[in-house]
Amino acid sequence: MLRKLFVLVAIVIPLALFSQTNPKTFTVKYIDDIIKVDGILDESAWETSESARDFHQYFPSDTTLAGQQTDIKMMYDNTTLYVGIRMETEGDDYIIPSLQRDYRAGGNDNISLMFDTFNDGTNAFLFGMNPYGVRREALISNGGSDNSGFTTSWDVKWQGEAKIYDGYYVCEIAIPLTSFKFKQGETKWRFNSYRFDMQTNETSTWMKIPQNQGIFNLAFMGDMVFEKPLGKSRTPMALIPYVNGILAKDYEKNEDLSTIGFGGDAKISIGNGMNLDVTLNPDFSNVEVDNFVTNLTRFEVSLPERRQFFIDNNDLFGSFGNGRDANPFFSRRIGIAEDKDGETIENGIIGGIRLSGKLNKNWRLGLLNIQTEEDEINEIPSNNNTVLALQKKMFSRSNLSFIFVNRQTFGEYDFVEEIDRYNRVVGLDYNLASPNNTWTGKFFYHKAFAHDIGDKDDSGGMDLRYNSRYFNFGVRGNFVGEDFRSDLGFIRREDIVAARPFAELNFWPKKGKLNTHGFRFSPNFIWRPTLDYQNTDYTIFSQWEGQFKTQERIAVRMFNRYTYLTETFDPTGTDDGVELPANAGYHYTSYETSFQSDRRKVFSFSLQPGYGDFYNGKRYVFEGDMSLRLQPTVFISMGVIYNSIKLPEPYESEDILLLSPRINITFNKSIFWSTLIQYGNQLDNLGFNSRLQWRFAPLSDLFLVYNDNYFVNNFMPRSRSINLKLTYWLNI
Repeated sequence: MLRKLFVLVAIVIPLALFSQTNPKTFTVKYIDDIIKVDGILDESAWETSESARDFHQYFPSDTTLAGQQTDIKMMYDNTTLYVGIRMETEGDDYIIPSLQRDYRAGGNDNISLMFDTFNDGTNAFLFGMNPYGVRREALISNGGSDNSGFTTSWDVKWQGEAKIYDGYYVCEIAIPLTSFKFKQGETKWRFNSYRFDMQTNETSTWMKIPQNQGIFNLAFMGDMVFEKPLGKSRTPMALIPYVNGILAKDYEKNEDLSTIGFGGDAKISIGNGMNLDVTLNPDFSNVEVDNFVTNLTRFEVSLPERRQFFIDNNDLFGSFGNGRDANPFFSRRIGIAEDKDGETIENGIIGGIRLSGKLNKNWRLGLLNIQTEEDEINEIPSNNNTVLALQKKMFSRSNLSFIFVNRQTFGEYDFVEEIDRYNRVVGLDYNLASPNNTWTGKFFYHKAFAHDIGDKDDSGGMDLRYNSRYFNFGVRGNFVGEDFRSDLGFIRREDIVAARPFAELNFWPKKGKLNTHGFRFSPNFIWRPTLDYQNTDYTIFSQWEGQFKTQERIAVRMFNRYTYLTETFDPTGTDDGVELPANAGYHYTSYETSFQSDRRKVFSFSLQPGYGDFYNGKRYVFEGDMSLRLQPTVFISMGVIYNSIKLPEPYESEDILLLSPRINITFNKSIFWSTLIQYGNQLDNLGFNSRLQWRFAPLSDLFLVYNDNYFVNNFMPRSRSINLKLTYWLNI
């Protein structure tokens, strides 16, 4: 009955939609002149170009024009979009943490430009630059509704230079039109820009955005009108070959893992809106190591995708379902597998293709097919992995999406059970976003198929949210059937029905040091259908949080929890430890506070201590980080997570510590050195990752990576490798 209710609500719920009025507009001039990209706007064409000006303040207030104004001019020819930006400042005391590309924008001086080339309010290209001419680019998806739709792993070729003057700085940019996707003959793109000015502690945007909305939300954009229609895209084919030599040894198994590999990717443009990515013998070795995590739960932890092949248009494939409980496609599943002992190991990829992008103004298509290698020694079959996604725009910013996921082995393997020979999932998602982003939501239903899978093989849910300046609320819930299975997805747990409503009340003081503060109440209940809908888990979350005008943040939180264990469990993860018994319930309450200092400072930090009940015992937790900026060359940071768990005898008590010191050195805009040390006694691992990167040509890199891992208790080596990798981006 609950499943039918979810689907019914998704179809018939009436929503009030509001529209944005009076968008700004400016004309992008067509030119035949030659523009030299040097940070000096001395070409005569700049003098006659229209401007995107009159920036609005976003922080600390959103009711006035910006104190430090920004003027953006654009021109274009048959191949290139030129952007000239003049930014007023109080002085030249800029905050520039690093010279490395794809920097984080918050807490330093920079400007970002967002281009919605299909005018759909859903996807956009972002290009950014700081006063030293350091560049970044990103893809924005899902309407820019949250950080999950902001992908900085995307790379593309473009030019940009900056120059500092007395009282202002200038950025001059040239972006090949081939770096965008757009409709042939288009005359208008939606556009917005946001800027951080740290000397006056001001954040500003060209289109006015209320502070209760995210600064890169695509609901708030003006228009850039081209003087002549855009022509046909002439995106060249890009070949990205690599060679990778690895000297490696696994000391636990006493195996030499040294190897040399060759392969590469190809990027082929199809029309003005589609990309075809081809990969052959891809190298998915980690030149950037994953962060360790402390996991005190009974469930798997999701880690972000870092592999370039999966990045472009990733939202087409990876944003289905509920990312917390039931995401039918999680790309990190491809390239790893469980061996015969149940351990997770790397599974080689033979090759694959990925077709993705816009078919026209209203339709998007994604098709992914990857073949993995067989490993009979470890009892891993060769699998074909296919994902098909189709998205139809509805109304102004909403869409209806279909997904089909198939994992299948075609070989005859004695070690593969019939139920594991294939797994398929089909589903529909409706993603709601009103024109001004006051209402957002998701409604989805997915069904799994496998041999003798059982009849409780579906998953569904709804997430409807209202966002205003003073009051926000959400009606959220989902279910995952006992037999629902997605081998290429992230399924945290099956056999649940969950309800997760929330309500927020926010205040915006006109006086005092606080810029905003508010309360959040968010209960989370989970029932188990196979246990006669017994309530096995709940968390009642209560919080007060405040943000100061000087950018510090402070919060106080309370957690009222109940957990009914259906299986034995040791929350400390101690090897052979005495586990808490099954079929027992635990009520426990805990508290925590947090403080985040001003990230503009040379030295900044965050603190998050907590204490309270934990199952049948007590838990003290401390999380924090601190960073030192010796700009623009050196950035040093230290992260710490400490858990002291004390359970009564005979159950386990443990002090779990995770330390993560990191040092980043940027010698210039082309040579970077990063070293990360991670000590985690829960994982019994001390890891060293040191990476030297030389960007010798645009998007072409030479990496020298040293990895070393040791057991914590006896400091004996676990594994060690030296990795020399060369990639080269070649346009044909």
